[in-house]
Amino acid sequence: MEHYSQTVVAPGRSQTSGGNTGPLVIVTILFFMWGLLTSLNDVLIPHLKAVYTLTYVQAMLVQFCFFGAYFIVSLPAGMLIKKLGYQNGAVAGLTIAAAGCALFYPAATSGYTLFLIAFFVLAAGITILQVAANPYVAVLGDPRTASSRLTLTQAFNSLGTTVAPALGGMLILGGGVLSSADLAKLPAAELTAYYAKEAASVQGPYLALAAALLVLAVLFALARLPKIVDAEQGGAQAGFADALKHRHLALGAVAIFLYVGGEVSIGSFLINFLGEPHVAGLTAERAAHYVSFYWGGAMIGRFIGFAVMRTVSPGKALAFNAAAVIVLVLLAIFSGGSLAMWSILAVGLFNSIMFPTIFSMALNKLGPLTGQGSGVLCMAIVGGALVPFAQGYLADTVSLQLSFLVPAACYLFILYFGLKYADMYTEK
Repeated sequence: MEHYSQTVVAPGRSQTSGGNTGPLVIVTILFFMWGLLTSLNDVLIPHLKAVYTLTYVQAMLVQFCFFGAYFIVSLPAGMLIKKLGYQNGAVAGLTIAAAGCALFYPAATSGYTLFLIAFFVLAAGITILQVAANPYVAVLGDPRTASSRLTLTQAFNSLGTTVAPALGGMLILGGGVLSSADLAKLPAAELTAYYAKEAASVQGPYLALAAALLVLAVLFALARLPKIVDAEQGGAQAGFADALKHRHLALGAVAIFLYVGGEVSIGSFLINFLGEPHVAGLTAERAAHYVSFYWGGAMIGRFIGFAVMRTVSPGKALAFNAAAVIVLVLLAIFSGGSLAMWSILAVGLFNSIMFPTIFSMALNKLGPLTGQGSGVLCMAIVGGALVPFAQGYLADTVSLQLSFLVPAACYLFILYFGLKYADMYTEK
């Protein structure tokens, strides 16, 4: 899945006399890494589902543990950052994420439960990392172009999400997974050995990722980044209830919940969907390569969105993209073959601008309540943990193809939110 950028403290002032380019480049590297790590879930879900013979609902426990960490860790992460500072906080996040990756090694010989714990630890590290890193994007530039700048920065995050499925497909799914009919023919000893071999295929890639994260933590600790001073907040003692009195924030939180939920659901089921005989009939390894088209579209769309939203209202751009996604998902549901396959893959192009646009619109003109508003939006990311369960239930009880009605319904609300606040930045 993709990055979900967030701030849980009000954007402050950057104490730097130099240019902004260097710090933004450093932060962009972090966006790339958590995009890579999050998108690998889309490869591991069908892999673990096959290895442990899980139902779709059971397989969605991966996303429940991963995105549940955003809900549980976001606010403690904000307090940790206030104590450590933004730069040290990012180092802590990288170190914890590395520990989560390292846990995949013993998980391969211990079973599905330890895998789920590893996903939670990894996501906790990413959450701390994002809470620490995103304020740099907020303060290193003109506030009026925050949506545009976040969209550009996250385009590089999408580079990570684009690379990950192809890489994961090659390293993790390369050996292929036997069908249930073939597994039934294996003697018990061979079956046990097969499961152990398939589970162990994640060990090497995740140990390499753990090492890369630790190297990045060292480099980040040594980097000369500007210090961020939190803006003075007259309403610092205000709570979430005060922030939620702003209707655009409350609706924005619902939009974030449904967007993350819908997007995570689509990504989670993509490989299985492309494996359906009446869609593309692809093996898991081949399907993983096509998932890169999905995330590649999101990357291209972010660069386009960066340019377009300099002149077009963010709300109008959001509404247009949401309408396009609804049409594409319905085509994927009610057609077959290449049309269904390319329709669902094209969703990534139009997903591109949604998260940063909703996030920025929801925080518009909150003033001293910006910190509380950011916390609300961070917690709304839990949609990525819950909505896939609804789609998983529908996939288990009705059909995988019809289960995509769940994300289609999520995008209806995003269309409404975009239309309702289409002229937000032009209102007096």
